[in-house]
Amino acid sequence: MEMKQNRNNFITEVDRYLFGNGTHYEIYEKLGAHPAKVKGKKGFYFAVWAPHAAAVSLVGDFNSWDVDDCPMRQLADSGIYEVFTDRIGEHELYKYAITTQSGKILFKADPYANAAELRPGTASVTADLSRIRWTDQKWMNDRSKKNLSQSPLSIYEVHLGSWRRHSDEDRQESSCFYTYREAAKELADYVRKMGYTHIELIGIAEHPYDGSWGYQVTGYYAPTSRYGSPEDFAWFVNFMHNKGIGVILDWVPAHFPRDSHGLAEFDGSPLYEYADSRKGEHPDWGTKIFDYSRHEVSNFLIANALFWTEKFHVDGLRVDAVASMLYLDYGKQDGQWVPNIYGGNENLEAIEFFKHLNSIMQKRNPGVAVIAEESTAWPKVTASPEEGGLGFTFKWNMGWMHDFLEYMKLDPYFRKYNHNKMTFSMTYFTSEKFILVLSHDEVVHLKCSMINKMPGLYDDKFSNLKVAYTYMIGHPGKKLLFMGQDFGQWNEWNEETQLDWYLLKEEKHQDLQKFVSGLLKLYKSNHALYAHDYDWDGFEWVNCNDGDRSIFSFIRKSERGGNFLFVCNFTPVAREDYRVGVSCRRKHTLLLDETSGLAERLSAAPAYKPEAVPCDGRPYSIAFPLKAYGIAVFRF
Repeated sequence: MEMKQNRNNFITEVDRYLFGNGTHYEIYEKLGAHPAKVKGKKGFYFAVWAPHAAAVSLVGDFNSWDVDDCPMRQLADSGIYEVFTDRIGEHELYKYAITTQSGKILFKADPYANAAELRPGTASVTADLSRIRWTDQKWMNDRSKKNLSQSPLSIYEVHLGSWRRHSDEDRQESSCFYTYREAAKELADYVRKMGYTHIELIGIAEHPYDGSWGYQVTGYYAPTSRYGSPEDFAWFVNFMHNKGIGVILDWVPAHFPRDSHGLAEFDGSPLYEYADSRKGEHPDWGTKIFDYSRHEVSNFLIANALFWTEKFHVDGLRVDAVASMLYLDYGKQDGQWVPNIYGGNENLEAIEFFKHLNSIMQKRNPGVAVIAEESTAWPKVTASPEEGGLGFTFKWNMGWMHDFLEYMKLDPYFRKYNHNKMTFSMTYFTSEKFILVLSHDEVVHLKCSMINKMPGLYDDKFSNLKVAYTYMIGHPGKKLLFMGQDFGQWNEWNEETQLDWYLLKEEKHQDLQKFVSGLLKLYKSNHALYAHDYDWDGFEWVNCNDGDRSIFSFIRKSERGGNFLFVCNFTPVAREDYRVGVSCRRKHTLLLDETSGLAERLSAAPAYKPEAVPCDGRPYSIAFPLKAYGIAVFRF
C-alpha cells in the first residue's frame, strides 16, 4: 500500500494525542521503521520518541554511519523525530544517533524495530512485515470462542536454542541453532506425539546475551535473529497452528538491561525507566525498571503485547517477574525504595498497567491467555479489574511447586511427616486460576533436573518421578513441564547445549517418556481432568489423611460422566491388599498404572467391581494390589 505523499501524515496529530495518553494500541505501525513510498520513490520511513534529545539523526550502512548525513525533524512538541529516505531498503542496518543536551552522541537501536542484527552486533535491521502470509484462520476463529479455564492446557516449555542443535559436522558456520523453520517441523511432531496442547517459548524477543535466556530484552518488537527473520518466526507460529498447537511467549515488561544500545537513558536521561534510582533500578539484577506512570512507556509495553498477539498470532504471554512489578520494595533493602503516596509498598502505577493491559487484551483478542508468574500471595491476580483484580487469565502456582518439590525430594521414610505439603494446595486452589508449573527455573543453578531431585537409586528415581507426574496431572490446575524433564534428563538445563536426546536409546528413559505421553493424552481427552480446575465440582478427596502410608486418593469429576479415581503411593512399600472406598457399584476400569502406563484399549483394561465393604467413609470399596511407588487411575 502506498503511503500518503505528505510525509507529515505518516504520524498524525491524532497519533501523537493517543500516544501521549497511552492508548495508541497500534503505535508500532507508526514508530520504528516502515516501508514507504513518497513522490514515487520507495524507501523507509523512520520515527523515534526521544523528547529530551537536542537532535536525532539516522545512521547506517547506507550513509557510512555519518551522524550529519540524515538529520531527523521533530514533530511539534511531541518528542517524536521522523525522516523518510529512499537510500535505504529492506534488510539494512541502522541506528539512531541521539545528541543529548550535554552534546554527547548516543548510538541507539530502534525500540520499535522489527528485526535486529545477530549478536554480538547491536544494530537494528529494516524489515517489511507485510510479506507475512497466514493460513491459520480456522485456528484463530476457534481461539476467539474458547473458554480457556474450561479447556485442557498442557504446556511444553522450550528454549529453541538448546532444544536441538546442529552438530559441527552438519553445519560449518558459527551458529549451530535450528532455524525457526527447521525447529517447527521437529518440535510439532514431538509435541503432537507427546500430547501437549501448547508450547511456551523462552527468549524470542531480541536480546544481546545468550546467558540471560532472553530475560534482558533490547528488541521488544523483534523476534530474535538467532533463529531467522520475522517472516520465519511468523511461519513457525502458522505451522504450529496448522498442527493444532498453541504458541505462548515469555514476555518481560518488568525490567530491561543497561546495554548502551538499548533503552537505558535512551535520549541522554531516564526515559523508559523511572528517574529516581530507588524506583528505576533493580539492585540485585543490575537492570532498569520501566516507568509505568509515563503514558508513552506504558503504551510501548501494552502495544507490544498486542503486537505479538495480533501481528504474530501468538496465543498467550507468560508475564515474567510480576511480583517485582507489584512491590516497590521487591529485592530491595531499607533506603533502596520509595513508598507510594499512601505510604505502602505497592506500585500503584504497575497495578493500573496490568488492569489496562489485561482489559484491552481480552477486548481485542478473546481467547488469548495472559499468564502471571507471580510468587506472592497478592490477591485476585486472575479476578477481573471490575472485581478489584488484575485481570490475568492464569497465575503460575509457585506455592504448589515449592511444596510439591520439597516433598518429592524427601527420603520416602520422612514423607509421612510432611504429608500436608501435598494437600495444602487444596485449601486455596479455587482462589486463583492456577497453572501447575515445573519450569526451567527449577532445573538450573544446582537445583538438579527433575529425575535427579528424586531420592533413591536408579530405578527408584524413575518410579518416584512417575508417581509425581501422575499426582500433578490429577491435581486441579493447568500444567506446564520444561523440556527434557518428560524423558528424565539427568543433567541440569544448559542453554549452551542441546538436550541429552541420546538418553532415549535407554529403556528406562523410553519408558518414562511413553508414560508421560500417556498421562498427557489421558488429561487432554477427558473433560473431568480439566473442565473444573477452579471449583469443588471437579475434585473430591477420598483419603487425604493416610500419612503413615504416604498414599493419596482422590476423584476428578465431570457432569458429562467419565469420572476418575487416582491412587498414588509415594513409598517403596507395596500394599498387596490395598482397599480404597468408592461411592457407587459401577465398574472401575484401571486405565493407567506404573508399569503399563496408559491402556491402549479400554476394552483390554482390567475392571474392578466394587464390593459392599465400607472404606474411607464410603459404603463400597475396591481392593487391588498397590505396588511400591504404585499408581492406579480408574475410570468409572
